[in-house]
Amino acid sequence: METKYIFVTGGVVSSLGKGVATASIGLLLKSYGLKVTLQKIDPYINVDPGTMNPYQHGEVFVTADGAECDLDLGHYERFLNNSLTRDNNITTGQIYYSVINKERKGEYLGKTVQVVPHITDEIKARITKLASQNHVDVVITEIGGTVGDIEGQPFLEAVRQMRLDYGRENTLYIHLTLVPYIKAAREFKTKPTQHSVRELRAIGIQPDILLCRSDSWLTGDERKKISLFCNVPQEAVIDAVDVECIYEIPLIFHRQKLDQLIIKNLNLDVKEPDLEEWKLFVERAKSPSRNVEIALCGKYVELRDSYKSIIEALYHAAVANDARLKLKWIDTERMEDDIKLGNALAYADGILIPGGFGMRGVEGKIKIIKYAREMKKPFLGICLGMQCMVIEYARNVCGMKKANSTEFDDHTPYPVIDLLPEQKKIKNMGGTMRLGNWPCKLEPRTIARKIYGKDLIQERHRHRYEVNPKYIKALTEKGLIFSGRSPNGKLMEIAEIAGLPFFLGTQFHPEFTSRPLAPNPVFYHFINASLKGS
Repeated sequence: METKYIFVTGGVVSSLGKGVATASIGLLLKSYGLKVTLQKIDPYINVDPGTMNPYQHGEVFVTADGAECDLDLGHYERFLNNSLTRDNNITTGQIYYSVINKERKGEYLGKTVQVVPHITDEIKARITKLASQNHVDVVITEIGGTVGDIEGQPFLEAVRQMRLDYGRENTLYIHLTLVPYIKAAREFKTKPTQHSVRELRAIGIQPDILLCRSDSWLTGDERKKISLFCNVPQEAVIDAVDVECIYEIPLIFHRQKLDQLIIKNLNLDVKEPDLEEWKLFVERAKSPSRNVEIALCGKYVELRDSYKSIIEALYHAAVANDARLKLKWIDTERMEDDIKLGNALAYADGILIPGGFGMRGVEGKIKIIKYAREMKKPFLGICLGMQCMVIEYARNVCGMKKANSTEFDDHTPYPVIDLLPEQKKIKNMGGTMRLGNWPCKLEPRTIARKIYGKDLIQERHRHRYEVNPKYIKALTEKGLIFSGRSPNGKLMEIAEIAGLPFFLGTQFHPEFTSRPLAPNPVFYHFINASLKGS
């Protein structure tokens, strides 16, 4: 069977949920026994989001092979339950960087290098590479931004050409657009969708299927109107309504026979779908028997997407523990007052400090960790959260006053956290951290060993700083346990404190490998311990 290509575009406004819609379509097709992969195209000129401020871009997702990617790849991995690679995320920066390098090497044989065909050919090559490398049945490519964005035009032109190259039976265009409900008029307005489709058709792409994003279900009349003015069959006008649980979206699409429509359009040979496990997960998620409140303490709390994978990992673990997750957002910049801190955290069942960069809010994080340790609250620290855990222990248990990380204080008398040796000579910021999967050896008779149930694990990293080996002896002599280390014993990967309900920090990011049907064990045990104390 020839590889089929599906392209998902968006119109009217951004943030409509193209990533989740794309992931949902991928899950549905996979349920039929098809081999599917997903790809995100980001039209920004940055090579990747690794150097972007989280307020600009949200979370940076890290793949197993060490690529810093768009957060939608997290959705893709969670829905597909597959690990993706750097080839699953394309940016304008990557495309132009590659084309310019080829031009400098003379690979274009003296030709004038242009957007069409050279840039568009490079884009198409990146899309088809996924098919040839992975031998997949379907490649689903989401194009970031909205139709009409100037930076997205080369990508839309490339996917327009894909139909010429591979034929109608092997290509499908799905367009996600907004159908707002105007309360004053008491009706849905289809005009934004009409304009968006008109813009797409002007580029040369006629959508085959429309996903209509709205806060409630469309009526038959509205569906008929959209079908008429957008030149799309009525059965191909699909509701993409607001839901409380994003994992219900594939089931909503399935009920509307979106998957069958795609299979028919692409003439796919499939077996019967199997969505039973997914349905059971959604049922459990919607009717848990208890509640758990987790205080998520960070400095990017104004943009919740900065912690997207952590939120989802907590959610997966809560569902697995038959609990409804309630998040209490704590801005660590405003938590340096002990009374305010105690009032904010008193009723939390567990406390989590996620990763981050820079010194803003760090002293608040250290105070929160001290509170959690002294009050015996279940605690999980991730990346910078673990580093702050080590700093707090050094200061308040080991007597190393003013202990710190050299990231925050070059002149600290106790640099318990310091740059990795290989990082000290690096000048470029992008893609130069310790990234991707690295092995970690677990010590016997520790919480970490009990959590994972094996001696050697692989987890994903994204950091420049590490526990300074000069202070490991002093820290361990006072009771801090480094229960996970690199196989050569030089890098501290997991820290824990014995005698507390759950007090653990990981230098890696366990949230990146959590799945709805298989929560990461660190999060599962953290939620489990938090429930025991509630």
